[in-house]
Amino acid sequence: MNYKLASSTWDEKELQAIQSVIDKDIYTMGDSVQKFEENFSDFLNTKYCVMTSSGSTANLIAVAALFFTKNNKLKRGDEVIVPAVSWSTTYFPLQQYGLKLKFVDVDLETLNFDLEALESAISEKTRLIMTVNLLGNPNDFDAINAMISEKNIILLEDNCESMGAEYKGKQAGTFGVMGTFSTFFSHHMATMEGGFVTTDDEELYHILLSLRAHGWTRNLPDKNHVSNKSKDWFKESFRFVLPGYNVRPLEMSGAIGVEQLKKLPSFIENRRNNAQKFVELFKNHPDFIIQKDIDKSSWFGFSLIIKATSKVKREDVVAKLVDNNIDCRPIVTGDFTQNEVMQYFDYEIHGELKNAKYLHEHGLFVGNQQVTILDKIEYLFQVLSEV
Repeated sequence: MNYKLASSTWDEKELQAIQSVIDKDIYTMGDSVQKFEENFSDFLNTKYCVMTSSGSTANLIAVAALFFTKNNKLKRGDEVIVPAVSWSTTYFPLQQYGLKLKFVDVDLETLNFDLEALESAISEKTRLIMTVNLLGNPNDFDAINAMISEKNIILLEDNCESMGAEYKGKQAGTFGVMGTFSTFFSHHMATMEGGFVTTDDEELYHILLSLRAHGWTRNLPDKNHVSNKSKDWFKESFRFVLPGYNVRPLEMSGAIGVEQLKKLPSFIENRRNNAQKFVELFKNHPDFIIQKDIDKSSWFGFSLIIKATSKVKREDVVAKLVDNNIDCRPIVTGDFTQNEVMQYFDYEIHGELKNAKYLHEHGLFVGNQQVTILDKIEYLFQVLSEV
């Protein structure tokens, strides 16, 4: 048996979508991207969605947008709280915009913020909390909102690993002032490369539209929060008002996304059914801690953290999985603060990061997929019983 981290989500519908773009002979961001944005906004029940070239660039322009609002939501040197375990591009835009990062420990079961550590980390200097919904698991937003309800603190969500997750009936990625998503191959739906920023804030939406495409005015509505746009299309063609980027998605990615979104509910349902089998087999395992679903995870993958009481070694587990054609990886980056790139950050570490350090040395994850893989999960269980 071959148990991969991910499998293709495409069939003839996506190939037809690509062909439709070829037939139009228009490959840059156009009608298909706009339709995907509108459909995804409906799925999330949010006002605005801005598609980007990746989840990483979604994070980039989401952070950037907070620096260009009329009331200056953020400025360089502001303190932002981040979990110690996430993907690199959760952190890089924050560093690139001169923010001071405060790294906080995670919970070994949920893999999201350790809530006690988070509450103790919040200070008078804190201006932003970057919540990361890890491996499909939404954060406890009731608890987090209670911590910041009377404070001038912005909540931003990196939901790139958790599309389709829900907390108390509301989509993950819609609790903060903005939320980001990824449509990379191994994620919940795939558009080759792609991502989204969603928001209900019209000013941020207009800033995102400009930042996504060079910082120009061309893609802004006539009445907007960024510029006094004239009706002279020629002058507005190359008029730049913000220090933006070119992180526009391809039209093909938009066309593919329209078809993928139709399938997303069934993809999520299959992932949850697979997870039910995984939890059933591993919930009382003598050697492994598995992820605890905070509410309604979309189960990006299945984490396995070796218990302190176990004699099992991670290198033996990895070797056994590899020998039996089961893909595995570290739990995202593990403790991100152990990376050499930290030399370029302005940061502090809150507390000991005990749990992040532990999973860095003793954790791994295997893949989940959008199709039924119950036999592969049983195979995984059998293989690990031999370690």
